[in-house]
Amino acid sequence: MERVLGIGGYFVRSSDPAALGAWYRDVLGLGADEHGQWAPEPGPTVFAPFDADTDYFGSPSQQVMLNFRVRDLDAMLAQVRATGAQVSDEVQDMDGVGRFGWVTDPDGNRVELWQEA
Repeated sequence: MERVLGIGGYFVRSSDPAALGAWYRDVLGLGADEHGQWAPEPGPTVFAPFDADTDYFGSPSQQVMLNFRVRDLDAMLAQVRATGAQVSDEVQDMDGVGRFGWVTDPDGNRVELWQEA
């Protein structure tokens, strides 16, 4: 049986794609090139379906949530907060998994940041 090898892309609609791409580059430090190609550092990727009525993603209209692995969650949240971007005050610790925090991009999408345990 053939199987997927990894995530090949994440595509999101935006009324201003250039500005949204710049936000991810300038605020979160996503090192994508002019074609959107990015070579993330090796590490785990989680694929986890959630109940249809979950509030974990923020807005009920948000069907998926992007999760980025970060080295230092506190430093990343402070960096994002310093730009004036929306950052949740909540930080969640999960034993053996890591720490989680959330930011909202300019299009209103909730993005999860994960510092592995």
